[in-house]
Amino acid sequence: MNLIFLGPPGAGKGTIAKMVKERLGIAHISTGDLFRQQIKDQTPLGKQVESILASGGLVDDEITNEMVRARLKEPDVKNGFILDGYPRTIAQANKLDNFSRIDTVFNFIIDEEEVIRRVSGRRVCQSTGRIYHIEFNPPKVEGVDDETGERLVQREDDKEDTIRNRLEVYRQQTYPLIDYYEKRGILRNLEIETGSEKAADIIAGMFNRFEEA
Repeated sequence: MNLIFLGPPGAGKGTIAKMVKERLGIAHISTGDLFRQQIKDQTPLGKQVESILASGGLVDDEITNEMVRARLKEPDVKNGFILDGYPRTIAQANKLDNFSRIDTVFNFIIDEEEVIRRVSGRRVCQSTGRIYHIEFNPPKVEGVDDETGERLVQREDDKEDTIRNRLEVYRQQTYPLIDYYEKRGILRNLEIETGSEKAADIIAGMFNRFEEA
């Protein structure tokens, strides 16, 4: 099964995708993770992407399309995959149709102020990538990583001004995908205020029932 997770930044797509990955045994492909790895390695592409993400913009379609196409050729996607953060635009969706088939698109619905609360509270250990939240998952000592003792930082793309810009970009460029996939009859709306665990159970349950039938 090949799935797409849609929703604004901070809706919990990545968290839910990791849970569904374990339940269904399929690959989780996050364009955000792909980009961050490029940034960490300080590749030419990573340096270019870093400045774009820091301002809340979207990476060029051609770069993103080719990165995803290459990732979908790797062995771990043979049983299916979850695309998290891609496609973001109709142009990307059209390109994706050329090299992959999508079975179901889940659209996560969440209040925008809740998104800001979730994302702006994130804190990260730079050396390990471990993520905390000042409210939902605080470190044992405020501002300090539990294992390394390093000071935690707030990423530029997690700051409130950047989040609001990202939400505006989402509304303008990504929201039309909801209509695009709804017209194709493969969109499923899912309220996630009740938590990531329940959302993952609902999604996995749908496909487990399908396989049993």
